[in-house]
Amino acid sequence: MRYRLASYALQVISGALGSVRDGLEKLIELPRNIKQAFLLLLDMVFVSVAIWAAVAFRMGHVEFNLGPVELLCAVFTIFASALIFLRLGLYRAVIRFMGQQAIWAVITAVSYSTLVLGAAVFFTRAEVPRSMPFIYWCLALLMIGGSRLSVRAYYQAKLRSLSKNVIIYGAGESGRQLLTALHHGDQYRVVAFVDDSHHMQHAVINGLQVARAEDLPQLIAEHNITQVLLAIPSASPERRREIIDSLVGLPVHVRTVPRINELVAGRASVNQIQDVDLDDLLGREPVPPHPELIDRCITDKVVMVTGAGGSIGSELCRQILMSNPRELLLLDNSEYALYQIERELNEMMRERNVQVEMVVLLGSVQDQRRLETIYRTFDVNTVYHAAAYKHVPMVEYNVAEGVANNVFGTWYAAEAARKAGVETFVLVSTDKAVRPTNIMGASKRFAELILQGLSQRHTGTRFCMVRFGNVLGSSGSVVPLFREQIEAGGPVTVTHPEVSRYFMSIPEAAQLVLQAGAMGTGGDVFVLDMGEPVRIVDLARRMIRLSGYEMQHDSQHVGHIDIEFIGLRPGEKLREELLLGSNVSGTGHPMIMRAEEECLSYAQMHRYLTDLMHYCDAMDCGGITTVLNAAVSGFGGHEVRYDHLWRKQGKVGRRATRVLAKPAASSTTSNVQELFPEKSS
Repeated sequence: MRYRLASYALQVISGALGSVRDGLEKLIELPRNIKQAFLLLLDMVFVSVAIWAAVAFRMGHVEFNLGPVELLCAVFTIFASALIFLRLGLYRAVIRFMGQQAIWAVITAVSYSTLVLGAAVFFTRAEVPRSMPFIYWCLALLMIGGSRLSVRAYYQAKLRSLSKNVIIYGAGESGRQLLTALHHGDQYRVVAFVDDSHHMQHAVINGLQVARAEDLPQLIAEHNITQVLLAIPSASPERRREIIDSLVGLPVHVRTVPRINELVAGRASVNQIQDVDLDDLLGREPVPPHPELIDRCITDKVVMVTGAGGSIGSELCRQILMSNPRELLLLDNSEYALYQIERELNEMMRERNVQVEMVVLLGSVQDQRRLETIYRTFDVNTVYHAAAYKHVPMVEYNVAEGVANNVFGTWYAAEAARKAGVETFVLVSTDKAVRPTNIMGASKRFAELILQGLSQRHTGTRFCMVRFGNVLGSSGSVVPLFREQIEAGGPVTVTHPEVSRYFMSIPEAAQLVLQAGAMGTGGDVFVLDMGEPVRIVDLARRMIRLSGYEMQHDSQHVGHIDIEFIGLRPGEKLREELLLGSNVSGTGHPMIMRAEEECLSYAQMHRYLTDLMHYCDAMDCGGITTVLNAAVSGFGGHEVRYDHLWRKQGKVGRRATRVLAKPAASSTTSNVQELFPEKSS
């Protein structure tokens, strides 16, 4: 019989809890004004019950009668409490997100209600125990505040059942702010803190214990942790890399909050969780900029960036904007890219209260007449030439157009700058220009030869170029591709197990370009001491592991992503170089070197340029390759095998038999005569 009664009681309790749960679900879904009216009515019920219960508790029994005066005090207290609760905003706060401020509002409201009850009892001389208002305060606070906390606890328990278990690495101020932010969301449930400081370890913060870094593997296994969130914005780059390296082998997705400089500048907040920074993936110290060098060619000057919508060009614009140019000109042939960077820069100026005159110009660097008109009209002082086709296989597929853009785009831009009296012209080059094995690299080296040739003439324009390796996070970088492949579940494609590249971040590359413009004297080739090259397969493994995956099918962890080697792409080589020789000298920057390299005379460059123009006009890929083989050191033996037009015409393997000294007569209209109005020297 007892068991039946117990079973029946459990069923009743379970049913009651289910009804309460269903009622809470329906209450949450109601319109806000109806919920507020319902909560007000419920609170007045709690006030009424608290008044009656306070008298009952003090008297020790429930067999008592309240006279008209006592009932009047109760009714007055109920109506006054309703006004007080509304006035103090008890129903503006969303209960499931209720914080400390809302709890204090409840305590304040109940205290005022108690004062009203005490005053009513005192002035009407109601026959109730004197301690009754104090008991009322405790009971009312328990029912009104407790009901809210119960709803909040129910909702948070529901969210925790659907959220991912995470650990916050860093128990400092940023870690605590991140915990508070995550408590109000439904994505993550923080299980514990991890911190390196011995003073913080074993402490308890908001109910969570601070564990040692050595305990991470055990915590991950016990609590089914899916992510580790790094809340160490003020840590040095070296310490960040040490921590990330210690997490690489763990089966968790490693993410981070923004760095301290972004938080202080107001560009980010601590709850903006993001993937590990590209600089941390790189595993090397970024080159520190020298502000005085950056400002020398920018501050109070008219600055123009070609290819302003590209990865490097857009970053150049961002950093130039912070150095207070008198005017900033953005040139690109992509309407959408210009629209995007213009919007971003305008927003950036509003956020940082910067006022710079900005001009957005559509145009191609192959239009010399427009370029010269722009230089003269706006009285341009400094040009950063970032416009180029940089994707190696794409240029192999489109040889004539790639060479026309990279070589003649540079010639038109530089020659127009010379004629217009531009003070400084900086070419953005690449390590692929050193002993190139592809058309893109050869075309960029020829672009360097053009500036070196122009520097031999006595002009008022300083021509220089800056050469660096791959840029992490650019439109052609492997990092965005790897992230897409990891999100899709793999495989991650790498061309060759031994392929390696020099890497730098986009901001670092842009800083180098800006500083090189200030140090150039004419014809300078600047390169960065980039340390050791990074193997692409190692970068892929690092990204896979930081995303919480393994790479072996027989791993004890469920998630795995394979690496697939697909072979070198057209024109790609295993290793890149930064220098043609070993003759380098220092500069005013400890991490920037000036390369002393052989170059063509202006007359030689002029002849090759004339021949190259003829072959580009004729779309003769064989002739283009012949000229580049002759002009560019280390490029001999390259044959056109992938150009789409050349293949379709059945001319693959055909090479020009001679290099023309002058452009042959052709029905095709050419700009060569306009390009060389003066005699070569």
